[in-house]
Amino acid sequence: MNDRIMLKRRLAMLSLVFTLAVVALAGCGATPASPTAPSAVPVEGTMIAPTAEVSVATTEQPSSTPAAQMPSGGRPAGVMPGGPGSSMPATTATPIVKDAAYANISTAQQLDLYVPEGEGPFPVIVTIHGGGFMLGDKADAMATTGIDQLLEAGYAVASINYRLSSEALAPAQIQDAKAAVRWLRANAVTYQLDPERVGAWGASAGGNLAALLGTSCDAAALEGAELGNADQSSCVQAVVDWFGPTDFLQMDTQFAGTSCPQTHDEANSPESQLLGAPIQSVPEQAQLVNPLTYIDANDAPFLIQHGTADCNVPPQQSVLLYDALVAAQGDENVTFISIEGAGHGGEQFFDAANFQVVLDFFAKHLGRS
Repeated sequence: MNDRIMLKRRLAMLSLVFTLAVVALAGCGATPASPTAPSAVPVEGTMIAPTAEVSVATTEQPSSTPAAQMPSGGRPAGVMPGGPGSSMPATTATPIVKDAAYANISTAQQLDLYVPEGEGPFPVIVTIHGGGFMLGDKADAMATTGIDQLLEAGYAVASINYRLSSEALAPAQIQDAKAAVRWLRANAVTYQLDPERVGAWGASAGGNLAALLGTSCDAAALEGAELGNADQSSCVQAVVDWFGPTDFLQMDTQFAGTSCPQTHDEANSPESQLLGAPIQSVPEQAQLVNPLTYIDANDAPFLIQHGTADCNVPPQQSVLLYDALVAAQGDENVTFISIEGAGHGGEQFFDAANFQVVLDFFAKHLGRS
């Protein structure tokens, strides 16, 4: 029976990947029409929904909540961040430890550890790849983009893999991320890491996991202590969340009235495959992996960035997170930057100016070696 279930899930995943590839090929030569801008759609049942002022910027930060600008032509190619035409600069560094097992249930539970030259202990950044919880790898360009800059600035970097949805349903993914953080602390002396200064940086699905690391510090249901090093903390001290989904149940509603496809509620969406059922049929599971569920005044500082033209994850998903964090802890340690015209990733995120924003954030909250 388990084999039949796994076969069905693999077939569903392959079907989705094929469909996305067809959409991508069909859209390659299309000339996009003028973008449409949805108005904010109030959704009943939001746990925390204040409307705090949001810093909105490409390079400057006027104070107003962004109205998401959605391009015509549908979702960018695939579920990986970046989009057509992007050329993400992968790291040129070599990890000092490759494929280190931070747990032993799955071969997916591995990380690559990069350490800068010099004497530690070094603050460490956990980077988490995207891919709709169903694709991606710790050595992908998206996962390793920025590592060179972090190393130069004096940070160690752990790029992690985690169990994908074809192998294990939620909350396995965040349990893996927490196990990786605990492993880093358990091995801090060996690799010259500072266990008191750990940050997380993720994009798309990785942004969701980074945000969960930042808000669910004491959430037993997400800890996965059985994966090892249960005596260590999985808390992080700073989070950079690039366009991560938060409240799956609101995503299609937030895209209503735009040219972006409203497909997240469907049974074969990445979010539904992560939960093992159409998301609206399992709201409790959706809330279990929603970073907003765990927000309190003790959460880590956050830098949240989202493109206004993202047709994969509604920009309002990041606004929800920002508003909830500000309501709980004030705006001193929470920054939202809306990147005008950017889609689901792309060059506007990883240009030198934006990297400097990320480095300045980590320097403020983690310091340097």
